[in-house]
Amino acid sequence: MSSPEGSGQVREEKPEAVPVRTRTRALTRKLSWQQLTIVPAMLVVILLATWLWFQQADLDAVSENALANGQVSQALWEHIELTAISTFFVLIIAIPLGILLTRRAFRKATPVAMAFANMGQATPAIGLLALLVIWLGIGRKAALIGMIAYAVLPVLSNTMAGLKANDPTMLEAARGIGMSPLGVLSRVELPLAVPLILAGVRTALVLNVGTATLAVFGGGGGLGVLITAGITNQRMPVLVLGSILTVSLALLVDWLASLAEVLLRPRGLDL
Repeated sequence: MSSPEGSGQVREEKPEAVPVRTRTRALTRKLSWQQLTIVPAMLVVILLATWLWFQQADLDAVSENALANGQVSQALWEHIELTAISTFFVLIIAIPLGILLTRRAFRKATPVAMAFANMGQATPAIGLLALLVIWLGIGRKAALIGMIAYAVLPVLSNTMAGLKANDPTMLEAARGIGMSPLGVLSRVELPLAVPLILAGVRTALVLNVGTATLAVFGGGGGLGVLITAGITNQRMPVLVLGSILTVSLALLVDWLASLAEVLLRPRGLDL
C-alpha cells in the first residue's frame, strides 16, 4: 500500500515543476539583459556627456536666447507629439488597408495602392512637405500629412507580407473546424503576422522621428527648430543639442519598439 501512495505523490509533483521551467526558459528567450540595458546605458552616457559639455561651453547671447524660456523642452515635446500622432494615423491607415489588399475581392487594387505608397516614400520628404505647404498652408497639418505619407509603406508592405506568409494548410484547418472568415483573420492570420507587422511599425516610428525634424520648414515645430537655428545663426551648441536630442529620441523609440516586438509576439511562436 505504501508504494502506490509514493508513486501517486510523484505524479502530482511533476505537472507543477514542468510549467515553471517552461515559463522560465520562455522568459529568458524573450528578453535578455543586453536588450534591456545596452541602449538605455548608451543614452544615459550620451545625454550626460552632452550636459557636462554644456556646463563648460561658453554660450553667447544668441545661443542662450535660442535655448532659454523652455524652448528646448517645448521643441522636444512637439517632436514627440508629431511622431506619435503621425504613427497613430499610419497604423489606422496601413494595417486595415494591408488586410483588405490580401482579401480576394481587393487583390486587383494591390498594384495601385502599392504604387501610391512607394511614391510617398520615394518623394524627397522636404519636396513633399513644400508641396503640402503650398496646398494646405503653413502649420502642423501639412507636416503630419507628409510624415504619414512617408511612413505608410513599411507598415503596409509588412502587413501584406505577414498575412501572405501564413501557412495555407493552417488556414484551411481553421475553416474546417467551422471558424468564420472574420474569426480566421482575427484568431489565426493576424496573430501569425504580428512579428512582421511590428517590424514595419518599428521602421515607421524611426522614420517619423527623423522626418519630424523637417516639420519646422512647414511651421510644425519640433527639434528641427533647434537644428535650423544652429545652422542659420552658426551656433554650434544649439545645433549639437538639437541633433543629439533627435538621435537620442530615435534610439529610444527604436529600443522601445524592439521590446514591444518581443513582448507582443504571440506566445505560441516562442515555443
